[in-house]
Amino acid sequence: MALVCSMAINVCAQENSTTPKSSSLKFSGSLDGYVRQDFGEDLTNNKTSFTNSYGKFMLGMLSGKADYTYKKLNVVADIGIGKRAKEFAYNDKGIVSAIKQLYASVNLSDNIKLTAGTWATHVGYEVLDPNVNRNYSMSYMFSYGPFLHTGLKADFTFGKSGFMIGIANPTDYRKAPTGNKKSLLAQYSLAVNDDIKVYLNYVGGQRPTDQAKTRQIDAVLTSKLSDKVNIGYNGTFSAVKAASSTKNDFWYGNALYLNYDPRQTIGLTMRTELFSDKKRISALSSAAYGGSIVATTISANVKVGPVMLIPEFRFENCSNKIFHNKIGSEKNGTSSLVLGAYYKF
Repeated sequence: MALVCSMAINVCAQENSTTPKSSSLKFSGSLDGYVRQDFGEDLTNNKTSFTNSYGKFMLGMLSGKADYTYKKLNVVADIGIGKRAKEFAYNDKGIVSAIKQLYASVNLSDNIKLTAGTWATHVGYEVLDPNVNRNYSMSYMFSYGPFLHTGLKADFTFGKSGFMIGIANPTDYRKAPTGNKKSLLAQYSLAVNDDIKVYLNYVGGQRPTDQAKTRQIDAVLTSKLSDKVNIGYNGTFSAVKAASSTKNDFWYGNALYLNYDPRQTIGLTMRTELFSDKKRISALSSAAYGGSIVATTISANVKVGPVMLIPEFRFENCSNKIFHNKIGSEKNGTSSLVLGAYYKF
């Protein structure tokens, strides 16, 4: 799953005029940044990905993507530099940590596509690139779900339905640790009509750090109610069974996204999320909180020339005292203000 001033760069799509008509090469990219003010003035109050700072301007990510198509072959190289990209590829070192996605796909027929390489997860509503999300800060479900997969997958299309099945290294590992089993990936998608789409997602495997078995089931719903209003929903359930245990512990989350666009240059979004981790298993660190958290984020998307500004206010409350004020006292709730921005080309 959940930032103040920034910029983002997206490289304009262009076709290589020297290549045959059966091929195309497109480039895109983005640059983003933010400044965040935590009203508790405590760095530890940020519990989600990519915005772990306050009171200073931060670069999020400089991103560049090359997309090459030749007949039935498609190759994508997606690179990112900066704090956001580094946290996304947290298991990698050196230049490998700059790889967001690197994969090749081939269409065996109109209904079957094979993909091999490393790609962003199919699980969840939110994605790494801020120019695709409506909120700049990330949800808890994004932050503690999978980020990426490396392996092989097959996509099948039958009318309005789609199926994906894949096998991959353990979640978020480009290189599989010795002795660990592969993960199973799956997705079912349904376009009910042009305005309503449903996705059911699955990831199951083994956690290399402690050999625990993990299973995550995830659902995403998007619905366009009018030209100005659309909604999104994400629900996820993750079960973890320790290597020495015979029972599953679990964490789960639900988030509702309400989007309103009164003008082409102005958009408003409210994300309300319930994240429950009573067994403290969402992370193998002190970041596993216990209890339940309700976080609400209200964001605006304001287009100023080529730049999108995202001012947002976020307030959250937990059943446990996991937040702190500026003198270090524990408390149940906190709030923060973020101004994010991106430029894409």
